[in-house]
Amino acid sequence: MKKMTRKLLNFMSTRLGFVLTLLCFYWLKTMWAYTVDFNLDIQGLYQAFLAFVNPIPLGLLFIGLALYFKRSAIFYGFSIFIYILLFIWLFSNAVYYREFSDFVTVNTMMASSSVSAGLGEAALGLFRPWDIIYLIDFPILGYLMYKKFIRVDHRPFNKRASFAITALSTMLFTANLFLAEIDRPQLLTRGFSNYYVVRALGLPAFLGYSGNQTYQANKERSKASAEDLKPVEEYIQNHYAEPNKDYFGIAKGRNVIYVHLESFQQFLIDYKLQADGKAYEVTPFLNSLYHSNSTLAFSNVFNQVKAGKTSDAETMIETGLFGLNQGSFMVNYGGTNTQQAAPFILSKNGGYTSAVFHGNAGSFWNRNTAYKQWGYNYFFDAPYFTKQDDTNSFQYGLNDKIMLKDSIKYLERLQQPFYVKYITVSNHYPYTTSLIGDEIGFPLAKTKDETINGYFATANYLDSSVKALFDYLKKSGLYDNSIIVLYGDHFGISQTRNPNLAPLVGKTSETWSNYDNAMMQRVPYMVVIPGMDKGKIIDTYGGQVDMLPTLEHLLGIDSKNYLQVGQDMLSTQHQQIVAFRSSNNFVTPKYTSFNGRTYYTQTGEEITNPDETIKKELDDIRNAANTQLKISDAIQTGDLIRFYKGNDLGKVDIKKYSYNHSFKALKKIEEEKGDQSTSLYSQRKGESTIDLFDAPSYRALHPEQFESTSSSEDSSESSSDSSSSSSSSSSSSSSSSKQ
Repeated sequence: MKKMTRKLLNFMSTRLGFVLTLLCFYWLKTMWAYTVDFNLDIQGLYQAFLAFVNPIPLGLLFIGLALYFKRSAIFYGFSIFIYILLFIWLFSNAVYYREFSDFVTVNTMMASSSVSAGLGEAALGLFRPWDIIYLIDFPILGYLMYKKFIRVDHRPFNKRASFAITALSTMLFTANLFLAEIDRPQLLTRGFSNYYVVRALGLPAFLGYSGNQTYQANKERSKASAEDLKPVEEYIQNHYAEPNKDYFGIAKGRNVIYVHLESFQQFLIDYKLQADGKAYEVTPFLNSLYHSNSTLAFSNVFNQVKAGKTSDAETMIETGLFGLNQGSFMVNYGGTNTQQAAPFILSKNGGYTSAVFHGNAGSFWNRNTAYKQWGYNYFFDAPYFTKQDDTNSFQYGLNDKIMLKDSIKYLERLQQPFYVKYITVSNHYPYTTSLIGDEIGFPLAKTKDETINGYFATANYLDSSVKALFDYLKKSGLYDNSIIVLYGDHFGISQTRNPNLAPLVGKTSETWSNYDNAMMQRVPYMVVIPGMDKGKIIDTYGGQVDMLPTLEHLLGIDSKNYLQVGQDMLSTQHQQIVAFRSSNNFVTPKYTSFNGRTYYTQTGEEITNPDETIKKELDDIRNAANTQLKISDAIQTGDLIRFYKGNDLGKVDIKKYSYNHSFKALKKIEEEKGDQSTSLYSQRKGESTIDLFDAPSYRALHPEQFESTSSSEDSSESSSDSSSSSSSSSSSSSSSSKQ
């Protein structure tokens, strides 16, 4: 044994041996990531073999470059440097995957500065105890070299031998690519899935693949011309769905209030969490809206986001176009592309004033720039609200009840009709971190995943926040003249966590499938129209890209003259083909295709041997879904709206927009309009409605749960410790509202 150890250490003390040692460590770490952190959906021995060998070719190529250096200091320094880079890329992807169920792309890295604000503690929550495995080799190598068990080899490596190593690694990668193409033809040209690329070729190859996609996208934009509009306009015309006469224009002229339900999935509607022998209704108020005669509630609307997540959802509801296949449209194109989004359209069709309320940094997802291109008149971000601290906020922004309370002083000053969007944050990963003090009380689920356990509590908090907003709208008089749209932006529980969620939704972890993953992509979409009595639950299948044309038709605006790829979900011509953002993934009332598997939608039964009829149906659906993505991408990456002359909207002049003194601007408009001002504040003759907003804490709403607590507890002091009790005035703690 000692003899073998000595021989091994002697080999590791050679330059080639040192390179192969680093390669071996990198391979072991990659196998660990493939097994523990990534879900590559490996099917069969062939795919397992590809995953087993794919770290070797490029790992050997990159680390082996050190063999060309003669000086020992440069050789060892360069080889370790390359090894560290490979490690950072691997570990970054492992951590990123835990939340996003995807891999880091070039666009993601380019956007990192725009999305980093507010991450903080959430990133720490993504680390796991087993991450020590990724680091343990560094002290081992350091110890062996310090004790001279691994000695420095001062002998230069033969140049021909160095080239032979490079040639070998290149040949191995070529063979790897050949074998990957056998498993999945046109792997790199058709863009099946990031999973497929990593599974077949490894993470370094995926980085090159992603970089090429980014380059091609930028090249597409630079070479696009008005001629590229012809197939787009033809598709828009043929894809257009006529409005339903029963609903067209029924909300014409009303205020539009969007409520963004952060990380909220459809399964939460009507869900009751079983805890301690009791059933706790998670979202009682949203449930009441869902079943209301004043609500058009959709039960089969799916999120269509990718890495851009919340920003993707916003892009779709505002523009009727998809986000990007890689990265965030708002980050990469939001500040440069010509756009005709909902705020701009409504400003030209009804004279709408528009605003966004969001208790986080305006630079997050590049909102402060993208919103100008969309035509938002005002953007009230973190500086306009109560100063954030540990008692009222977390890394993603001010808690919802406080943000909503603070927004009233601005909302009541907006000229009507207005188009506003509330972006909530408290139901955001990592769940429960936003809840302290009197907001704690809703029971936690009991699974081995803390993220899942806290998800229901923050969803309940969001529910009571939305109720407080609705109560205010009714008290203030805004409710009857408004239409309120509520939508979930994306999944709250990622695919990697779904097996742990399975028992809570009547499934088993062992039988959880990609069909279940697909069905968990459902998000709420509810349109509340006060005074309407023909509300109902609608089973039509649709996606977030369909929300804008649906809203436009409700407001009496025909969508046919705008470059939007969605369809009105109330139209009888709606095709019910929902394209997920990844190519070849889709859902219809009959078929579901997700992550390479195909199922019958109604039963969840996998289709393994389809007959010719089914194959034809699936091909037609796949082509329709992929064409929709292709047309949207052509518009987005080519910036084609800059050439579009199919309507008289014109272009947004971003120079007219500034978000630095929004409150001052609102008051100035009121003064200029005088008796003609249509703001709520003016209509009430200068009487503010701030005091009409009341958002009781969880403890106040459910005193029966706390009857056993000590009677000596000072309730007022408890209330002051609450993270989100909004009954107290916030105006004094606001940072002068940027006046």
